[in-house]
Amino acid sequence: MPTLALGRLRLDPPLLLAPMAGVTHTAFRRLLLGFGGVGLLSTGMLSARSLPAEDRASSPYLATTPAEHPLSYQLLVSRPEEVAPALEVLHALGADACDLNMGCPAPDARRRGGGSRLMESPGAARRLVAEARRRTALPLTVKTRLGERLDEGALRDFCRMLEGEGAELLTVHARLRGEPYGRKPRWDWIGKVKSWVSVPVVGNGGIFTADDALRCLQVSGCDGLMLGRGAVRRPWLFREVAGALRGEAPPAPPPLPDLYRRFAALVAESFAPERRLGRLKEFTHSFASNYAFGHTLASAVQASRSLAEALERAEAFFERDQGSA
Repeated sequence: MPTLALGRLRLDPPLLLAPMAGVTHTAFRRLLLGFGGVGLLSTGMLSARSLPAEDRASSPYLATTPAEHPLSYQLLVSRPEEVAPALEVLHALGADACDLNMGCPAPDARRRGGGSRLMESPGAARRLVAEARRRTALPLTVKTRLGERLDEGALRDFCRMLEGEGAELLTVHARLRGEPYGRKPRWDWIGKVKSWVSVPVVGNGGIFTADDALRCLQVSGCDGLMLGRGAVRRPWLFREVAGALRGEAPPAPPPLPDLYRRFAALVAESFAPERRLGRLKEFTHSFASNYAFGHTLASAVQASRSLAEALERAEAFFERDQGSA
């Protein structure tokens, strides 16, 4: 698969990290970098309205290190007047790209007029992309989904509008707004978007293994992939997919207890004490799926009242359960 080019930015391999609330932070990004295979890192979704007031020196949402590049910052934005101040912050932070969220189905995002609500208000979406394009020379991307219902005409017009207003890459989550993550993604619809626009299209949704990645590429013909929950469960997934794209045999998974300890150490290094336990719990929720009895690990960590207690309970689980799913 060829390198993805966004202006002077080269994504090699064309594998992007998905913005995920509570997970896509500096500790997780550095965990992924230890395995390799990531072409573009991401922040979690950032409120454009709140971003200018964030303390850049202490904000857990903005914490990063020099190794975390290229790094895209995703903005949840609903009003044109929010765009310029937010982009000023991104410029000051040295962002490598800016992504506009037009696919988040969370009720809070939709109530504010952002996320997937913008797919139902193409005029508002048009104004936001146009304003962002006017205010920045950064690579400008948009993450969206299939919409409220399957409607080829509406989705085609929406995606073409995004391209026309200056979006340089579209990431398409292959589900409708109301469909749960357990629903099989509609990768063929990513292919429809690919056929409608000339900018690169990145596929997202339902990619948990290298085989999933290859099937998504085959079905959709997309230009790259965005990995999210699959990479939280298996942080070596980027390396695995990158190898598969080169025709290499899958690498052996790392020792899972060592991986968990490494993540916990990065969390302790990256965040103030009061923010560490929450990050570990978020990660554990997905990571525990590697084990046949992972619900035991997840429940034990979720019930912990301190990071030390969580790690003690995790170690007890690792001593009892040496197998993985």
